[in-house]
Amino acid sequence: MTRATTVRAVLAAAVLLVSVFITLTQSPRLGLDLQGGTRMVLQAKDSATATADRESTDRTLEVLRQRIDSLGVAEPTLTRSGEDRIIVELPDVQDPRQAADVIGRTAQLGFHPVQGPGTEGDDAQETLSDEQGGLLALGPVQLSGAGVKDATAEFDAQQGTGWAVSLDFHKDAGREWKRLTGDAACHPAGDERRRVAIVLDGKVISSPQVDPSIACEAGLPSGSTRITGSFSAEEAQDLALLIKGGALPVPVEIVEQRTVGPTLGAAAIDASARAALIGAAATALFITLMYRLFGALAAVALAAYGVISYAVLVALGVTLTLPGLAGFVLAIGMAVDANVLVFERAREEYADRGRGSLRSAMTAGFRGAWSAVADSNVTTLIAAALLFFLGSGPVKGFGVTLAIGVLVSMFSALVIARALTEIAAGSRFVSDYRGVNGIARPGRVRTWLNKREPQLFRSPRRWLLTSTALVLVAVTGILVRGVDLGVEFTGGRLVEYSTSRPVDVETARDAIAAAGFDDAEVTTAGEQDLSVRTGQLDNDGEHALRAALAEEGGATEKVRDELIGPSLGDELRRNALIALGVAVFVQLAYLAARFRWTFAVSSVGALVHDVIILIGAFAWLGRPVDGIFLAALLTVIGYSVNDSVVVFDRVRELWARNRRTPVADIANRAVLQTVPRTVNTGMGALFILVALAVLGGDSLADFALALLIGICVGTYSSVMTAVPGALLLERSSKAPPPARKRAPGRRTGAGRERRDPADNGARV
Repeated sequence: MTRATTVRAVLAAAVLLVSVFITLTQSPRLGLDLQGGTRMVLQAKDSATATADRESTDRTLEVLRQRIDSLGVAEPTLTRSGEDRIIVELPDVQDPRQAADVIGRTAQLGFHPVQGPGTEGDDAQETLSDEQGGLLALGPVQLSGAGVKDATAEFDAQQGTGWAVSLDFHKDAGREWKRLTGDAACHPAGDERRRVAIVLDGKVISSPQVDPSIACEAGLPSGSTRITGSFSAEEAQDLALLIKGGALPVPVEIVEQRTVGPTLGAAAIDASARAALIGAAATALFITLMYRLFGALAAVALAAYGVISYAVLVALGVTLTLPGLAGFVLAIGMAVDANVLVFERAREEYADRGRGSLRSAMTAGFRGAWSAVADSNVTTLIAAALLFFLGSGPVKGFGVTLAIGVLVSMFSALVIARALTEIAAGSRFVSDYRGVNGIARPGRVRTWLNKREPQLFRSPRRWLLTSTALVLVAVTGILVRGVDLGVEFTGGRLVEYSTSRPVDVETARDAIAAAGFDDAEVTTAGEQDLSVRTGQLDNDGEHALRAALAEEGGATEKVRDELIGPSLGDELRRNALIALGVAVFVQLAYLAARFRWTFAVSSVGALVHDVIILIGAFAWLGRPVDGIFLAALLTVIGYSVNDSVVVFDRVRELWARNRRTPVADIANRAVLQTVPRTVNTGMGALFILVALAVLGGDSLADFALALLIGICVGTYSSVMTAVPGALLLERSSKAPPPARKRAPGRRTGAGRERRDPADNGARV
């Protein structure tokens, strides 16, 4: 065993042991869509006295934290997003009405002098109704709720005045309160101007007269103020809670709200776990059948990949969302890609060397596949980065898990799998028995292609016409059927219910219309599962809607609730288009830098081809295009370019060796050599996706379907669209063929290269 192999084996063992320790001792941080709860996105708004900037939003977040802590929610999470948004996550809160009432209220508490009786229609001064319905003309606010030090709800049993709220002011605010009440005391008893109006959110909640015993300019001392107003115990406690939490520096508006029932989250975890186990087992069995012993060793490395990826997610504290969980499962299938690239390259090297050293063939396989592995993974990382920076909510989690999966898969293939295969390749038994190692014999697909040698690109335009026809079918679906944009992109509310008795769609629609929701769209996902989509619907309206369904379906449980404000919907739709545009541009720039411009343009053309066909397929199928679809679409972009990179990397290599050979012949040979890798990698991903589609439940069905379509189309386009496009562009290109790279090795003596230690020097 060489020194390099020993280092890889020790490193792999150390990382795996640490990962196992983390897995056994730490628990993952689950998102609300997996553990159940409510997630809100609050948008800070400018007010007459403050601007919604980073500083005011941070102060608002701290005030909200105090309010939520008073609610008693277990482990709430509040974070600022951007300059003026706050993300609030409340685990186990299934009815967001109470939380929204406390969080969403601006609590703009102000103490105003009363300037006299008010008159309707008087725009010169602020006029509000007092507790008895009379109009009061109010002066400018003299003291805000931010000056309140403490507020408590008290019941006055001695005087029989009922529940009231006692206020205690900070030192400076106390002086303002004393001045305000002192000015009011200068007016005679019974005069409206002797009153002080306490206004909360534009409503007078109390306007008491200053006691006649208070002399002019003397004022009331701080700490002796009581707000009365026929409060119930609950109303007094809620008011005290709002005031004690402090007035928000700026008003806030709920622009997004998502609620997921705990049963849905638990079912999603179970379904994803089953899909991961079955899909990974099928992938491991497939790769073992294809590459025998070395395939089995790759399956061991695949299991290690799963453990390490999970440990990294837990150690970094990444919140695991439902799309993120799907990304983790999907990455298991995609992790096979690097192993397949290496094994197929090793088969070629072994065939070229005759019955040479198995170890040297494996070393050459890893060296030859490195360029394609690196480039293909970079393109996927670009897609993951776009998901994180331009995605929203749970889609960010998918981007994080996908990126971690890509990086760990490279470690798994280039360190763990390489160490295992190099140790095995050093065994005489493995080297001598060609049917055991899986590398010494070419695969059936490669053998068939070598015998037939089909000429695929005699007429590149035929393939491009076929691709154009597929695009036209997709565009027809988009124009005729239309794209069903999800509530995430249009704004509105989508609520899913589970009823104890079966309710057909028409009955549910009539019941909802009778409750006043005529524009609601009702669909069914089963006998007892209903989905209701409306325009803007507040929490009280949702409660009424659920009550209407309960009359027909019995006990009705809300399993999912999504509310997206119109402004946020426009922003998300805009960000989705930006993400697609940036993805196309960045991939074009990267491929142009790494390859020829003709390869880059044709690869991006194939990418656009895949995007249009996938959107058109969802239009024909009537499936929603939402944030989860966007995650799948960007993943398909990375996968499509991944396939194109592998093909063009081989074209570049073969062309550099045979600069005088027509590029069409070079491309044909490159495609035939890479087809086994493309088929085997695609099969690994398909096993996982089929398992997700069948076992993942409704939550993951559309995600898996989009990826299934995308991978099939991407596999086709990387060969039958990108390559013919590059061949046509090369006809007008004046750039010379690529230069041949010097074989890796160290110079010694008079400029000669030293052989790789694993290379026995045999040549045929």
